[in-house]
This record gives sequence, structure tokens and C-alpha cells, in this order.
Amino acid sequence: MDWPHDPDGEEGSEGRRKYGHAVIAKKVDEEEDFPLDVASFVAEYGDDPVRIDFETVVSVRDIFENVEADEFDDFTELHRALGTAMRENGHWFYEGAEEFVGDA
Repeated sequence: MDWPHDPDGEEGSEGRRKYGHAVIAKKVDEEEDFPLDVASFVAEYGDDPVRIDFETVVSVRDIFENVEADEFDDFTELHRALGTAMRENGHWFYEGAEEFVGDA
């Protein structure tokens, strides 16, 4: 896929320090964006790249494809849904993550 910007460039993962949730979280203003409308968020950021690991990059749209909610009331609710969708669809890079989450 041709990305709108380099996922490791200044607009992307900040020198590869930001992966997965962190890339998406940076696009959300916790004070102003809630309730967050999923369709609007995906329309604006859907083509942006999200680095999952050192060799995998997917779009924001790919991650949200498996999020069932249409709206989120707060940041915590959004993160939980994203984490669940990412784990269930092989977009969770962190080894041992299953030890820290229950049946989310």
C-alpha cells in the first residue's frame, strides 16, 4: 500500500518509538474528541499507517475494521476496544500480553 506518509517519519511513529495503540492515541484529543464518532475518525485517519512491529504496518482502517462500537464515550473505552480488536486479529505485537489481560 502507498502510505500518505512514512510510518517511521516525523508524522508517523516518531523514529519508531510509537507503535500500535500509541500511534492511534496521538491522533485523539482526550479533552475535545469525546464522544468519539468511529466513522468520522476512520474517515479522517483511516489511511494513516500504524506500525505493529518491526516489519508490519497496517492502516488505521484495518484496525478499526474489527471494532464493533460506533462511538466511544472516553479514552479508556476506546483503548479497551482497540486492544481487543488488535489481539483478536493478530495486530498485537507484545509478547506475553495475554498474561496481563483477561477475557477483554
